[in-house]
Amino acid sequence: MNHAASNSLVIAEAAKCIGCKACELACFAVHNRDNGVGTAVGTVTMPVLPRLYVIRTDSFTMPVQCRQCENAPCAGACPVQAIRQQDGVIAIDAEACIGCKACALACPFGAISLYKAYSGGAELPQPLLQERRDSRLQRKTRITAYKCDLCRNTELPGGSAAGEDAGGRGSSAAAAQDRNPFPACVAVCPEKALRLVEAGTGSSRSLNREGGTF
Repeated sequence: MNHAASNSLVIAEAAKCIGCKACELACFAVHNRDNGVGTAVGTVTMPVLPRLYVIRTDSFTMPVQCRQCENAPCAGACPVQAIRQQDGVIAIDAEACIGCKACALACPFGAISLYKAYSGGAELPQPLLQERRDSRLQRKTRITAYKCDLCRNTELPGGSAAGEDAGGRGSSAAAAQDRNPFPACVAVCPEKALRLVEAGTGSSRSLNREGGTF
């Protein structure tokens, strides 16, 4: 039988989630190093924009994030092919994204959000479009789609690259890219409510740490 390779994904156990939102903050921090996030307290000059979000109801709390669909409807809806499958992850090319919202409308889980784009901690302007602000025309801020990318090719705190396991093994970022990543949200969860299900294996793992950080 011909078995196609599946995508990796992170699953959440609502019974364990305490709604602390540590996963949201970790996600935001590791994806915005170039915006000065994580260097020192009081230096963040942009809104907190995680690629997952914690929902809260009367009976439970749990994080919602991209399911890395095999036949991703968001990719089929994108008119500029900015969403592609890469190494077991459905990824968005932020440079190619035109902010049309088609992917957000197509996602059955509500896991894609559109936010302003930032560079160096400041809003990234459009090259041509303008809007009226403060009684004058100014360049409109670029809008782009955000979703979970399993921290692929993202450097985690402590100098380890995404893809290294909980023990810190893996000598280089290049070697780390050959393995499935260990996302920041999974690593930082104090209750181990998040687990990484690895592509092609069906096995899952959560961080096993003893008082350490991710």
